[in-house]
Amino acid sequence: MKKIVEMGEVLSQEMLQPGIYSMWLKTEIAKTAVPGQFVSLYSRDGATKLPRPISLCEIDEENMAIRLVYRVVGKGTEELSNYQAKEEIKVMGPLGNGFPLDQGKRVILVGGGIGVPPMLETAKRLNKSGIKKEDILCVMGYRNKDTFLTEEFETYAILYIATDDGSLGTHGTVIDAIKENNLTADVILSCGPKPMLRGLKEFGLDKNILVYVSMEERMACGVGACLGCVCQSTDVDDHSKVHNKRVCKDGPVFLSTEVEI
Repeated sequence: MKKIVEMGEVLSQEMLQPGIYSMWLKTEIAKTAVPGQFVSLYSRDGATKLPRPISLCEIDEENMAIRLVYRVVGKGTEELSNYQAKEEIKVMGPLGNGFPLDQGKRVILVGGGIGVPPMLETAKRLNKSGIKKEDILCVMGYRNKDTFLTEEFETYAILYIATDDGSLGTHGTVIDAIKENNLTADVILSCGPKPMLRGLKEFGLDKNILVYVSMEERMACGVGACLGCVCQSTDVDDHSKVHNKRVCKDGPVFLSTEVEI
């Protein structure tokens, strides 16, 4: 898939929760992007040399726009949060591979923290493919009741919520929510922190459910050249000839049994 590097136009920007922002960006990347992929955004003046990888939350092919929902965690994302409509930002994408959407007729989508946004377009595409809303089970994990994107998820799927402090939904992890609601499916598609992904891998092995994980790693080049975001794999990588996979190039989505989490 050909990567595009261009100046994208900011269509809108809003704060969903303190520190959580939503940006719509007009770009041709929307023509070929799929759920689970990401883009890299560059700083205005090069002061922050490395681009910031941001997962795709929504893809609007018709209007050539992508939605990015992100958390401000440093200088790069803080700069990103200050962009206003009609300003331009350098963007590269689509990058990485996406979620497989043909692995079964009943799917559990799991997102934790800032791993929640990429699951929205995944839910939309599954629904569009003909899978019934009641067979798309979204289990989203938040710190507390200050959630985001929940109304959008409920349009396409059945939503379950877990919170760290028990202020909403299941008190505990997303796996606690899955067990509490006796959820089962043909496949689990997930994105979030490593402990969550590790738990889902173990759950899938125990229940004989396929689990795909979207790995979150620090990235530099975003195109697989620098080997700055490798993770351990169970087989030998053709590129590096060792038990490594590049999250930005070979991933970020992997079958859970292909990688060490």
